[in-house]
Amino acid sequence: MTAELGTSLLGIARATIADALGSAARADESAPRLHAPGASFVTLTQQGELRGCIGTLEAHRSLLADVKANALAAAFRDPRFEPLQHTELDITEVEVSLLSAIQPIAFTSEVDALAALRPGIDGVVLEYRHYRSTFLPQVWEQLPEPGMFLAQLKRKAGLPADFWAEDIRLSCYSVSKWRESELWAPQ
Repeated sequence: MTAELGTSLLGIARATIADALGSAARADESAPRLHAPGASFVTLTQQGELRGCIGTLEAHRSLLADVKANALAAAFRDPRFEPLQHTELDITEVEVSLLSAIQPIAFTSEVDALAALRPGIDGVVLEYRHYRSTFLPQVWEQLPEPGMFLAQLKRKAGLPADFWAEDIRLSCYSVSKWRESELWAPQ
């Protein structure tokens, strides 16, 4: 994916949040790719610490609508954080991840599943009955060991870290991601 698309998605996410906070902000929404279906995550950080992250795993609306909805949700409806305040906007960095289609991971045991994971590459979805969670590929930076990655993914879903059942399902996806500090850094 191109830096041009990334710049557009970051601008749209930031403008959507700024507009909701009462600052008149606009971004170019004319690129044809924005009107095709897309699944995204919007991640907000402050001084390197997570401030909000909400996304969509499957493309069910236009990429433009998905990024706008996820930007608002990350800023104002992530249950782990208080809603973003206007005074925080200048210190908040925006990152947008564009997801590929989800693919099932074939495995016969937990050991087999761990061997199938690709650290630093795969975003992973864990599903077991009504439990579901995901980690973007970026989470491998904090949890580089597959066993710990999977244990924390289970905990995020509300399961014990050592839980295993034969009917657990794992799927993976990749992302193209753009972070404001990477695209808009002075040259």
